[in-house]
Amino acid sequence: MGSEGPAGPAKPRERILEVAYDLFSRRGIRAVGVDEVIARSGVAKATLYRHFPSKDELVLAFLRLREERWTLGMVAAEARRRGATPTEQLLAIFDVFDDWFRTPGFDACSFINVLLEMRPEHPLGRASIHYLENIRGLVRGLAEEAGLSRAEEFARSWHILMKGSIISATEGDADAARRAKGMARYLIADHRAPV
Repeated sequence: MGSEGPAGPAKPRERILEVAYDLFSRRGIRAVGVDEVIARSGVAKATLYRHFPSKDELVLAFLRLREERWTLGMVAAEARRRGATPTEQLLAIFDVFDDWFRTPGFDACSFINVLLEMRPEHPLGRASIHYLENIRGLVRGLAEEAGLSRAEEFARSWHILMKGSIISATEGDADAARRAKGMARYLIADHRAPV
């Protein structure tokens, strides 16, 4: 999972984070112990704690990396690439999701998973809320670019469609993104109407 790069073996911090990323994405936070991360990354316990003073610090690093790879690298970048206009880019989010839902490694949304697992009052739950707000901010920005009315309200409703489709796909509905995209068209039309 990325322990070898073009320049050779990854540095210990990178190895630890790659292993944690894979484990936390697939299995959640509580189901993965620090000892498993240490064993799989091939580092000493002292090395892990030198880079990540606590498991919570490791999870926070994982969430930052998840935003970089998933929110920005996959969802935002692919939506912008696939759509020529802001409206097309909004709808393309569900095309990106459709591809993602159909991959063998579909792992749902780590921000939702961590929030539900750790609860909103926990620092990791609060961090997850922050990253979910960032996703909503991307949607709000596209809504503003598209000239939609009530951009904040639109972004909150759109985010419900995004999160709902992820949960439905996790339940086994491979067509969840396509269904959400159909509903999304109505939401766009509603926000084009005069207030």
